[in-house]
Amino acid sequence: MPALLPRGGPPRLLAVATLVTMTGYGVYLTAGVLYFTRVVQLPAGQVGAGLTIAGAVSLSAGIPFGHLADRHGARPVYALTLVLGAVSMAGLCLAQGFWSFVVFASLGAAAQTAGPAARSPLVQEYGGDRPAEFRGYLRSVTNLGIALGALLAGWGVAADTRFAYLLLIAGSAVSYAASAAVVLFLPPVPPKPAGTGPRWVALRDRPYLVLTVLDGVMAIQYRVLTAAVPLWLVARTTAPGWTVSGVMVVNTVIVVFFQVRASRRIETTRSGAVAFRRAGFAFFAACVAIAAMAGAPAWLALVLLLAAVVVHTVGEIWQAAGGFELSFALAPAHAVGQYQGLFGMGLGLGVTLGPAVLIALCITWGTPGWWVVGGLFVATGLAVPAVVRWAERDRAHRPEPAFTE
Repeated sequence: MPALLPRGGPPRLLAVATLVTMTGYGVYLTAGVLYFTRVVQLPAGQVGAGLTIAGAVSLSAGIPFGHLADRHGARPVYALTLVLGAVSMAGLCLAQGFWSFVVFASLGAAAQTAGPAARSPLVQEYGGDRPAEFRGYLRSVTNLGIALGALLAGWGVAADTRFAYLLLIAGSAVSYAASAAVVLFLPPVPPKPAGTGPRWVALRDRPYLVLTVLDGVMAIQYRVLTAAVPLWLVARTTAPGWTVSGVMVVNTVIVVFFQVRASRRIETTRSGAVAFRRAGFAFFAACVAIAAMAGAPAWLALVLLLAAVVVHTVGEIWQAAGGFELSFALAPAHAVGQYQGLFGMGLGLGVTLGPAVLIALCITWGTPGWWVVGGLFVATGLAVPAVVRWAERDRAHRPEPAFTE
C-alpha cells in the first residue's frame, strides 16, 4: 500500500479518502443489484430501468458541482458530495419500493459523478506541476478500493441473507461518511476568483467540447471487459466459466500497478494526444483477438483472451493517462472544476451507453461487430491529436479573463 500511495501530507490524505470511498462503492457495485432484487424485492427489469434513470440523472451533476468547487472552495464541496453519497446509501437501506429506490440510487449516482469534479481543484493544488500524475495515483487507488469492496461484498453474497445485504449497504454509507471526515482534515484550497466572462465558460469551449465527446466515445471501452466479454465468453466460446472473473482480476492488477508509471511519461498535450492514438490501436487489436475466440479450441481461446485483456488494459491505461493530461492542461486555471465536470460527462455517457452499443454490435451481430467497434476506437484515437492542436490554437488567441474579487 505505501508504494501505491503518493507522498505524505495532503496528497496521501486525499488518496486515503479516495480508497475508503471507493471500497464502499465497490461493495455497492458488487452487491447492489442483488440487494435490490432479493431484499427490496424489485423485479430485475425495474432495477435495470431504475439504474438507467440514475445514470442519466448523474450526467448533469459534474459541471455545477465543479463550478461550486472553483468558486467556493473544493474541500467543503467535495466533502458535500461524499455526504450525499452516505445519505444515498443510508436511504437505500430504507427503500421500500421502486420510486424510493430510484430517488436514492439517483442521488448516489449524482454524488459519484460530482465527486471527481469537485475534487479536481484539490488534485490541481496538491499535484503541483504534475496534477495528471497525481490523478494517475488516485486512479490506481480507485481500482484497488473497488477490488477490496468486491471482496468484502463476496461475504454478503455468499451468506445471501437480508441482514448480510443490509450490512453491506450500510457499510457503504459508513465509508462515504468516513471519507467526508477525512477530507475535512485537508488544508483548504482557496476558491478561484470569478472571471468577468460567461459563467459556464466550459460549455463555450468548442475544442474542449469535441475532445469530451471523443473521450466519451472511447470510454465505451470500459464496458468491453465488463459487459461484452462475459456474454461473448458464455455464448460464443469454449473458455471455462472462471475466466469471467479472471478477466477483471488481470485488468485490475495491471491498472493498479502500471497506471502511475504511464501517467509519469505523459507530460505534454502532444504526448497525451499520442496516448489516445495508441489506445485506439490497442483496443482494435484486443477486439480482433476477442472476435477470433469464437469457435477456437479451449486452449487457444484462453491464449487469445489473456492477450486481449492485457492489450486492452494497456490501451485503457494510455487513454486514462492521456485524458488526465489533456483535461487538466487544456482547462483554464480559474475553472478547473467546471472543465473537469464537463470532461466527466463524456466518460459517464460512454459508460452508460456502452453496454447497449456493445451488445447490439458485438453480441447480436457477432464477429463483424467486434471489427466495427475496434475501427471506431481507432478512428476516435486518430481524431484526438487534431482536436488537441485546435484547442491549443484556440487558447493562444483567447483573451485572458479579467477577474473579480
